[in-house]
Amino acid sequence: MKKIIIPVFILSMAWASSRAQSFNLGIKAGVNLAKLDADYASTENRLGYQLGLWARVGGANFYVQPEVYAGSKGSKFISFTNNGNEVKADGKVEFTTLSVPVLLGTKFGTKSYNIRLMAGPVVSFVLNDKSTFDSAYKQATDFNNYKNQAFAVQGGVGVDVGALSLDLRYEAGLSNISKSETYSQKANVFQLSVGFKIF
Repeated sequence: MKKIIIPVFILSMAWASSRAQSFNLGIKAGVNLAKLDADYASTENRLGYQLGLWARVGGANFYVQPEVYAGSKGSKFISFTNNGNEVKADGKVEFTTLSVPVLLGTKFGTKSYNIRLMAGPVVSFVLNDKSTFDSAYKQATDFNNYKNQAFAVQGGVGVDVGALSLDLRYEAGLSNISKSETYSQKANVFQLSVGFKIF
Protein backbone atom coordinates (compact mmCIF):
# COMPACT_ATOMS: atom_id res chain seq x y z
CA MET A 1 0.00 0.00 0.00
CA LYS A 2 2.84 2.39 0.82
CA LYS A 3 4.23 1.99 -2.72
CA ILE A 4 1.07 3.39 -4.35
CA ILE A 5 0.49 6.38 -2.03
CA ILE A 6 2.72 8.88 -3.85
CA PRO A 7 1.53 7.98 -7.42
CA VAL A 8 -2.11 8.17 -6.29
CA PHE A 9 -1.39 11.50 -4.56
CA ILE A 10 0.15 12.98 -7.73
CA LEU A 11 -2.63 11.70 -10.04
CA SER A 12 -5.35 12.95 -7.68
CA MET A 13 -3.81 16.40 -7.55
CA ALA A 14 -3.44 16.55 -11.34
CA TRP A 15 -7.12 15.66 -11.73
CA ALA A 16 -8.26 18.08 -9.02
CA SER A 17 -6.19 20.97 -10.34
CA SER A 18 -7.99 20.82 -13.68
CA ARG A 19 -11.33 21.39 -11.92
CA ALA A 20 -10.42 23.74 -9.07
CA GLN A 21 -10.46 27.54 -9.02
CA SER A 22 -7.02 27.50 -7.43
CA PHE A 23 -4.30 24.90 -7.09
CA ASN A 24 -0.92 25.02 -5.34
CA LEU A 25 1.78 22.41 -5.01
CA GLY A 26 4.69 22.75 -2.61
CA ILE A 27 7.39 21.23 -0.50
CA LYS A 28 7.66 21.38 3.29
CA ALA A 29 10.11 20.73 6.11
CA GLY A 30 9.78 21.06 9.84
CA VAL A 31 10.14 19.67 13.32
CA ASN A 32 7.99 17.32 15.41
CA LEU A 33 7.75 17.32 19.19
CA ALA A 34 6.26 13.90 19.87
CA LYS A 35 5.18 11.94 22.92
CA LEU A 36 3.72 8.47 23.35
CA ASP A 37 0.89 8.64 25.86
CA ALA A 38 0.96 5.27 27.61
CA ASP A 39 -1.65 4.27 30.20
CA TYR A 40 0.97 2.44 32.26
CA ALA A 41 4.04 4.69 32.01
CA SER A 42 5.38 8.23 32.30
CA THR A 43 6.94 9.52 29.11
CA GLU A 44 8.73 12.60 27.81
CA ASN A 45 8.77 14.40 24.46
CA ARG A 46 11.30 13.67 21.73
CA LEU A 47 12.27 16.02 18.90
CA GLY A 48 11.93 14.75 15.34
CA TYR A 49 11.65 15.98 11.77
CA GLN A 50 9.33 15.97 8.77
CA LEU A 51 9.98 16.44 5.06
CA GLY A 52 7.54 16.09 2.17
CA LEU A 53 5.03 17.45 -0.33
CA TRP A 54 1.70 19.23 -0.01
CA ALA A 55 -1.02 20.37 -2.37
CA ARG A 56 -3.86 22.81 -1.87
CA VAL A 57 -7.02 22.71 -3.96
CA GLY A 58 -9.95 25.06 -3.48
CA GLY A 59 -12.13 27.93 -4.42
CA ALA A 60 -13.20 31.08 -2.56
CA ASN A 61 -12.18 30.65 1.10
CA PHE A 62 -12.43 26.84 1.33
CA TYR A 63 -9.65 24.40 0.49
CA VAL A 64 -8.57 20.76 0.72
CA GLN A 65 -4.92 20.09 1.50
CA PRO A 66 -3.60 16.54 1.09
CA GLU A 67 0.03 15.91 2.03
CA VAL A 68 2.59 13.14 2.07
CA TYR A 69 5.72 13.41 4.18
CA ALA A 70 8.37 11.30 5.88
CA GLY A 71 9.17 12.05 9.48
CA SER A 72 10.31 10.82 12.85
CA LYS A 73 8.47 10.65 16.14
CA GLY A 74 8.87 8.79 19.40
CA SER A 75 9.16 9.15 23.14
CA LYS A 76 11.37 8.63 26.17
CA PHE A 77 10.07 6.36 28.95
CA ILE A 78 11.05 7.47 32.46
CA SER A 79 8.88 5.20 34.65
CA PHE A 80 6.16 2.57 34.48
CA THR A 81 3.64 0.96 36.81
CA ASN A 82 4.20 -2.66 37.82
CA ASN A 83 1.70 -4.30 40.21
CA GLY A 84 0.67 -0.89 41.52
CA ASN A 85 4.25 0.28 42.09
CA GLU A 86 6.03 2.97 40.11
CA VAL A 87 9.34 1.70 38.73
CA LYS A 88 12.00 3.86 37.07
CA ALA A 89 12.59 3.07 33.41
CA ASP A 90 15.33 3.83 30.95
CA GLY A 91 13.98 3.51 27.45
CA LYS A 92 13.44 5.23 24.13
CA VAL A 93 11.24 4.54 21.12
CA GLU A 94 11.72 6.19 17.72
CA PHE A 95 9.64 5.69 14.59
CA THR A 96 10.33 6.68 11.00
CA THR A 97 6.93 7.14 9.38
CA LEU A 98 5.25 8.06 6.10
CA SER A 99 2.25 10.24 6.97
CA VAL A 100 -0.69 11.11 4.71
CA PRO A 101 -3.06 13.76 6.12
CA VAL A 102 -6.07 15.14 4.26
CA LEU A 103 -6.96 18.52 5.75
CA LEU A 104 -10.03 20.68 5.24
CA GLY A 105 -9.51 24.37 5.79
CA THR A 106 -10.59 27.96 5.40
CA LYS A 107 -8.50 31.09 4.90
CA PHE A 108 -8.85 34.81 5.51
CA GLY A 109 -6.97 37.53 3.68
CA THR A 110 -5.52 38.09 0.24
CA LYS A 111 -3.90 35.72 -2.23
CA SER A 112 -0.38 36.75 -1.20
CA TYR A 113 -1.05 37.07 2.55
CA ASN A 114 -3.61 35.06 4.49
CA ILE A 115 -4.29 33.20 7.71
CA ARG A 116 -5.58 29.63 7.55
CA LEU A 117 -7.44 27.23 9.85
CA MET A 118 -7.33 23.49 9.10
CA ALA A 119 -8.24 20.06 10.47
CA GLY A 120 -8.53 16.52 9.19
CA PRO A 121 -7.56 12.85 9.49
CA VAL A 122 -4.09 11.41 9.00
CA VAL A 123 -2.79 7.88 8.54
CA SER A 124 0.86 7.11 9.30
CA PHE A 125 2.74 4.06 8.03
CA VAL A 126 5.70 2.88 10.10
CA LEU A 127 8.76 2.49 7.87
CA ASN A 128 11.13 1.68 10.73
CA ASP A 129 10.99 1.48 14.52
CA LYS A 130 13.84 1.42 16.99
CA SER A 131 13.57 0.93 20.74
CA THR A 132 15.91 0.49 23.69
CA PHE A 133 14.71 -0.48 27.17
CA ASP A 134 16.26 -1.72 30.36
CA SER A 135 15.72 -5.32 31.51
CA ALA A 136 13.23 -4.39 34.26
CA TYR A 137 10.89 -2.81 31.72
CA LYS A 138 11.19 -5.75 29.31
CA GLN A 139 10.37 -8.27 32.02
CA ALA A 140 7.33 -6.36 33.29
CA THR A 141 5.66 -5.48 29.97
CA ASP A 142 4.94 -6.89 26.54
CA PHE A 143 5.66 -3.65 24.71
CA ASN A 144 7.93 -5.17 22.10
CA ASN A 145 5.84 -5.08 18.93
CA TYR A 146 4.32 -2.05 17.24
CA LYS A 147 1.68 -1.89 14.51
CA ASN A 148 2.56 -0.93 10.94
CA GLN A 149 0.11 1.97 10.79
CA ALA A 150 -1.74 4.39 13.03
CA PHE A 151 -4.65 6.79 12.67
CA ALA A 152 -4.82 10.30 14.10
CA VAL A 153 -6.43 13.69 13.59
CA GLN A 154 -4.61 16.98 12.99
CA GLY A 155 -5.69 20.55 13.59
CA GLY A 156 -3.91 23.87 13.46
CA VAL A 157 -3.30 27.31 12.03
CA GLY A 158 -1.17 28.57 9.17
CA VAL A 159 0.05 31.76 7.57
CA ASP A 160 0.90 32.34 3.90
CA VAL A 161 3.26 35.17 2.93
CA GLY A 162 3.88 35.11 -0.79
CA ALA A 163 5.31 31.70 -1.69
CA LEU A 164 6.11 30.83 1.93
CA SER A 165 3.74 28.89 4.13
CA LEU A 166 4.10 28.45 7.91
CA ASP A 167 1.99 25.86 9.80
CA LEU A 168 1.60 25.03 13.48
CA ARG A 169 -0.44 21.89 14.20
CA TYR A 170 -1.31 19.36 16.86
CA GLU A 171 -1.76 15.68 15.98
CA ALA A 172 -3.79 13.57 18.40
CA GLY A 173 -3.42 9.80 18.11
CA LEU A 174 -6.67 7.86 17.75
CA SER A 175 -5.38 4.29 17.56
CA ASN A 176 -3.25 2.19 19.87
CA ILE A 177 0.07 1.70 18.10
CA SER A 178 1.15 -1.17 20.36
CA LYS A 179 0.28 -4.76 19.48
CA SER A 180 0.03 -5.48 23.19
CA GLU A 181 -3.40 -6.59 24.39
CA THR A 182 -2.61 -5.19 27.84
CA TYR A 183 -0.87 -1.86 27.29
CA SER A 184 -2.03 1.09 25.19
CA GLN A 185 0.21 3.69 23.52
CA LYS A 186 -0.96 6.62 21.39
CA ALA A 187 1.29 9.11 19.61
CA ASN A 188 0.59 12.82 20.10
CA VAL A 189 2.65 15.34 18.15
CA PHE A 190 3.18 19.10 17.93
CA GLN A 191 4.36 20.13 14.45
CA LEU A 192 5.97 23.30 13.16
CA SER A 193 6.73 23.39 9.43
CA VAL A 194 7.73 25.79 6.69
CA GLY A 195 6.50 25.23 3.15
CA PHE A 196 7.36 26.71 -0.23
CA LYS A 197 4.89 26.94 -3.10
CA ILE A 198 6.36 25.53 -6.30
CA PHE A 199 3.34 26.82 -8.21
